[in-house]
Amino acid sequence: MEGDPTLRLRIFDLNCWAIRYLSKRRPERVRLIGDRLRQEGFDLVLLQEVWSEQDYSDLKVKLAGCYPFSHYFRSGVIGSGLCVFSRFPILDTLLYQYSLNGYPYMLQHGDWFCGKSVGVSVGVTAPLLSLSLQLHAEYCRDKDAYLPHRLVQAWELAQFIRHTSKAADVVLLGGDLNMHPEDVGIRLLRGWTGLRDAFAEATRFEGCKNGCTLVPDNCFTDKSELLPFPLGIRIDYILYKAISSFTVKCEELKTTTGPAPGMDIPFSDHEAVMATLHIHRQGQPAGATLGTADLALADVVTEARTEVGVGLRAARRQRYSSGRMAVLALLLLLLQAAAALGTLAGLGTEQPFPKLSFCLLAFLALGVLVLATGLHLFHTMEVKMLHGTEDQMWMALKALQERP
Repeated sequence: MEGDPTLRLRIFDLNCWAIRYLSKRRPERVRLIGDRLRQEGFDLVLLQEVWSEQDYSDLKVKLAGCYPFSHYFRSGVIGSGLCVFSRFPILDTLLYQYSLNGYPYMLQHGDWFCGKSVGVSVGVTAPLLSLSLQLHAEYCRDKDAYLPHRLVQAWELAQFIRHTSKAADVVLLGGDLNMHPEDVGIRLLRGWTGLRDAFAEATRFEGCKNGCTLVPDNCFTDKSELLPFPLGIRIDYILYKAISSFTVKCEELKTTTGPAPGMDIPFSDHEAVMATLHIHRQGQPAGATLGTADLALADVVTEARTEVGVGLRAARRQRYSSGRMAVLALLLLLLQAAAALGTLAGLGTEQPFPKLSFCLLAFLALGVLVLATGLHLFHTMEVKMLHGTEDQMWMALKALQERP
């Protein structure tokens, strides 16, 4: 930005829903996404759910002319699905994987296996700290078993942004947060970091009503999940803030509205979000602020801490149940071992069970012991993470309440 106090930055954000073998018409949609990005010429592209590295490689080759800099973030068993394309040089990258990310035994959801993360890239513009991320999916709003995990992720993300953005002039966050605008996790993230919502701040808006990014009109959307929300929901965001001697304003925000131009299918089951930001250099540093009144922020932290506490009690119950199951399986194995030793020593006149049944019961008990022990260890770690986050929130709450 040397010699020019103003930079116009165009950002594209999309949850691509590109799951190999599962997502409908994935190769065709990935090609459409690449064609759109090449035609539009955005400055920064933040993509989520690009689960196949081959898809990323294909996009990288197609977009090399207009986006010479890119990075794919790898984590978990199947990958984070996060990638960034940029017109500007990327100086450094970092991946932070959340400490809690669902349950490994919930195979139908699969969040644990992908290792939900936040990918950070540092560019030369401003300098600009950009983050592409995805939080744990909600699945069921009425009985949201993953709410404590999502709040832990939102808290870790907020802390991560505060500690990594000190050397940056502008922070830009884009991704699928899997939370509605008024959910406690969004309020916690925005309040604790001072990030501003591009939809709320935009001078002009064009797209789906209320900025919704998961809409019933999309042919790939599960309509049953949106029955309580006839207009759709907004769970994909572009958030930003200026830290030092810069100001950022959102000139325009757009969302896609259904099928890609000239096609019968949309880019994804989510609508894309496109923002045009004006980054302006000021004469004097503006200083970093939380952007929310301390009392209101304290209420948000209290609400989040209460939900984390609910999750902590549930995790303790699950840890106790799995531990008890492991102990019972161990006792059964010990009883069988004692019966077998007694028979070998001639203390029993006859074997109490047929040999095949005895062996099958022993294998069953061993399997239950291994499974229950694994669950006990997992829930023990879950308890520690939830307890640690609860303590951090309590310390933050005390600091807010003690401010003059």
